[in-house]
Amino acid sequence: MDLFEYMKDVNKEKESPLAARMRPRTLDEVVGQRHIIGKDKLLYRAIQADKLSSVIFYGPPGTGKTTLAKVIAGTTSAEFTQINATVAGKKDMEAVVEKAGELRGMYGKRTILFIDEIHRFNKGQQDYLLPFVEDGTVILIGATTENPYFEVNGALISRSLIFELEPLSREDIEELLRTAASDGERGMGAYHAVIEEDALAFLADVSGGDARHALNALELGVMTTERAQDGLIHITLDVAQECIQRRVLRYDKNGDNHYDTISAFIKSMRGSDPDAAVYYLARMLYAGEQVAFVARRIMICAAEDVGNADPNALVVAVSASLAVERIGMPEAQIILSQAAAYVAAAPKSNAAVNAIGEAMEEVGKTGNLPIPAHLQDAHYKGAGKLGRGTGYKYAHDYPNHYVRQQYLPYELSGREFYRPSGNGYEVKIAEHMKRLRREAQDSE
Repeated sequence: MDLFEYMKDVNKEKESPLAARMRPRTLDEVVGQRHIIGKDKLLYRAIQADKLSSVIFYGPPGTGKTTLAKVIAGTTSAEFTQINATVAGKKDMEAVVEKAGELRGMYGKRTILFIDEIHRFNKGQQDYLLPFVEDGTVILIGATTENPYFEVNGALISRSLIFELEPLSREDIEELLRTAASDGERGMGAYHAVIEEDALAFLADVSGGDARHALNALELGVMTTERAQDGLIHITLDVAQECIQRRVLRYDKNGDNHYDTISAFIKSMRGSDPDAAVYYLARMLYAGEQVAFVARRIMICAAEDVGNADPNALVVAVSASLAVERIGMPEAQIILSQAAAYVAAAPKSNAAVNAIGEAMEEVGKTGNLPIPAHLQDAHYKGAGKLGRGTGYKYAHDYPNHYVRQQYLPYELSGREFYRPSGNGYEVKIAEHMKRLRREAQDSE
């Protein structure tokens, strides 16, 4: 490398965003993720010993997936190659594999292939890599923000260790910001900036565990704030709030954050916690979730988890679904909040879902049992000669509009599917059915 090339690299480094400049260079500089890179952990030992096998790093943006790959690149004796799945094609992978085969065959040197955003590769591209990962031609490091069990081929998953990176804690983010503000070599130290404690706490809180987001906000604040009379740049709470206008939510409508949030929403309604239900509703709406999808989930919960303990829950849920279609956001959030809170606070019963579940199971076993003849259709010529409808008792001709007769197939006589719970309106349903049967029995 000549002097011109050296100076070009130096200037490029200085012009890089703060988040890129502050990337850790060694494992000991990495902040957070102690659950996978603590000194007693497998990944730490494997990287230090340069004995890494294929791995997939999975976690939200800004948690250190690419950082760990860069640290590995700086510590391994293996050839390190990086591609990004958003722009790389099969030819790029073929070139990497060909070179890796040559290095392995001629020099016994391993090749580590880092694929950023590996979930962007289609099935065919992932399948292409499989034999080369399996025979050791390349050691794969994949990075993804999506749950790999959803987005990465099972064959690659089975040949890799999965490490889930967690959002950085507030304390981790605060440590990174302090270091970045004072570091004169890679950080903002040369600007003589001072970040106030309330601003530091705010940035750490609203960044949502995303180090890149927090560092970008700090850099923006330093570069756009005028110096005070004392010659320093003061990053106050007001400056911090201007640099991050809105909290970033990790929510992908096709990813596992979507499924995790809707799961928490439903379980909160089922668990009779209207506060949590409304909170998760707000997270979904804030992230732009479709109101029709949310309304469907409320209707399902009203039938599945409330049922006849409060029949009005389904009425409220259906009405809300129709209303939000006609009104739209932002007012639709009020209607959804009302429905979610009602369903969450309603008495609960899963008797209806248990009933249909048991009935479906029984039908799967004995679905061809003959229907009692007196229940069969008698509205056609010749039905009487076949005994169809003969002996049927019309319920409204009897006291309380009820009469005992065989409704289930005879082989299932006495079988119960719907068993009302002891909650809400189902108490009255159970009492009503019990009274009807008792009075009918007494009249016989």
